[in-house]
Amino acid sequence: MDARRPGTRLVFEGFYKVRYQLGEGVGRSVMHVGDGKLLGGNSAFAHIGSYEKIGDEVAIVVRTVRHNPDPTYRAMAGTDDATLIATGRADGDLYRFKGELKELPGVPFQSVMTPIGEDEVPVAGRVGEGGIVNGLYSIHLQMLDGLDGGLTGVMLLDRGRILGGDASFYYLGSYTAANGRWKGQILNQEHTPARDENAIFGGHEIGIGFSGSYDDERAVLEATALAGKRSLRLTAALKLMHRV
Repeated sequence: MDARRPGTRLVFEGFYKVRYQLGEGVGRSVMHVGDGKLLGGNSAFAHIGSYEKIGDEVAIVVRTVRHNPDPTYRAMAGTDDATLIATGRADGDLYRFKGELKELPGVPFQSVMTPIGEDEVPVAGRVGEGGIVNGLYSIHLQMLDGLDGGLTGVMLLDRGRILGGDASFYYLGSYTAANGRWKGQILNQEHTPARDENAIFGGHEIGIGFSGSYDDERAVLEATALAGKRSLRLTAALKLMHRV
C-alpha cells in the first residue's frame, strides 16, 4: 500500500515549467525529466542534471551552463557555472524542491515544477541513417524580412521528438532527419504571459514549419511561423550542449 496522501504524483518523469527562487531573485525555465536525467533551461542558461528517487523524496543535482552571451541576462548565482543540490517531493500535480547552490552555501533555493502536457506532442518523426544527434541544444531564433526580435532558449531533440522552451514559452514538435538534412514542425506556446516582453510571440499559439541542415555539433534551420494572421520568416542556429 502507498502511504502518500491522496492526490500526490507517483511519477516524476515528464515535461515541466519551473519557477525558482534563489534568495530574493526569481527565475523561470522548462525542464524534461526522464531516464535519471534533468535537461532544460531558459533564454540564457542550460540546466543539465540528474535525479534519484529516495522513498517519497527526489534528490537532484543540476549544473547551470550559459549559452547566451548577452550580459543583460545576469546569473542569479553571480557565476555562469553553478551547481544546485536540492531535494523535493510531490504536492498534488506539482513538485516542490528546496536546497542551495554549492557556490552560495547558506542562501536558500526553492522551486516549483508544474507539468506541461506532453500529450500535445505530435507523433515522433523518422530518423534515418546519419540522423541528428539526440541531446539538449541551445537555440537562437532571429526574425527575417527586416523585423527585429526573436527568441533564445533550449531544445531537447530525442528520436524524432522536440521538447524545449525558455522563461516564458515552451516548444513541442517533431522532426525527420537523415544524412545531414532535417525538417519538422514546432508549436510554440506560452507557459507564462509574455505579451509585454515579446510583442511578436507573446499572446499567440505559433505554428512553425522548418527545414535545414546539421552536423555532429550544430544545426541550422529556416522556418515560417504563423502568429495569428501573420506569416513570419525566421532563421535559427542550434548548438549541442549535452548528448543523450
